[in-house]
Amino acid sequence: MSRIADIISKLAVPVGVSVMAAQYSLYDVQGGQRAVIFDRFSGIKSQVVGEGLNFVIPWLQKPIIFDVRTKPRTITTTTGSKDLQTVSLTLRVLHRPDVQNLPSIYQNLGLDYDERVLPSIGNEVLKTIVAQFDAAELITMRETVSKRIKDELEARANEFQIKLEDVSITHMTFGAEFTRAVEQKQIAQQEAERAKFTVEKAEQERKASVIRAEGEAEAAEHISKALDKAGDGLLLIRRLEASKEIAQTLASSPNVTYLPSGSKGNDSSSTGQSLLLNLGR
Repeated sequence: MSRIADIISKLAVPVGVSVMAAQYSLYDVQGGQRAVIFDRFSGIKSQVVGEGLNFVIPWLQKPIIFDVRTKPRTITTTTGSKDLQTVSLTLRVLHRPDVQNLPSIYQNLGLDYDERVLPSIGNEVLKTIVAQFDAAELITMRETVSKRIKDELEARANEFQIKLEDVSITHMTFGAEFTRAVEQKQIAQQEAERAKFTVEKAEQERKASVIRAEGEAEAAEHISKALDKAGDGLLLIRRLEASKEIAQTLASSPNVTYLPSGSKGNDSSSTGQSLLLNLGR
């Protein structure tokens, strides 16, 4: 037993060292990640290590893991427009590192490359582009402004080996003075539209009145000509029509129970005709 214990004690140290060496010599690069190797003698190696289980020399080499997936970042700045209006802008940027240049990125910027670069160049580009437009143009030409910012920011980010997938303006506000001026302009436009509508309505009513008056005058002229041609015939027809309407109205009224007659007897038809003719006169 003592001999076995001696053998185990002799093997324990090398086995333990071997296990530790294996543990420190292997590292895993997961999906969406890449690695660069730091060597104590030669520095950062130019090779980029892909996904999977990889080997390094313990103590002599060290893996640095990069997340190469596309990530969002928000850049906010307050600057002035061409007409000296205060503008607050919020920019949303989707970015990732250039995988082939990870060793250079780590040497020059480190793992927090986006923290060091994007806020700085983002504010620089926003201030430069916004200063070329009036406040009103920033509203009406928003797509153009956004494209100019995207193109300029992509060019600046490429200098630091950073790829931009998308750049968009998510928020834009102006100073209180400009906002108040815009509101007053909108109110004035609404009042002008209302006044224009009132004028157009009055004009249409005037035209309708003129057309109505012309129609009545023309009708009166036709009636006058008809009377001149027909003599009393047309007038008699109008009296009969008016008498018929009066009779129908009185007949349907519940309060009328007796119609006076100027003649005796039971000849109701002659009585009604007499009444209606008298009413028409």
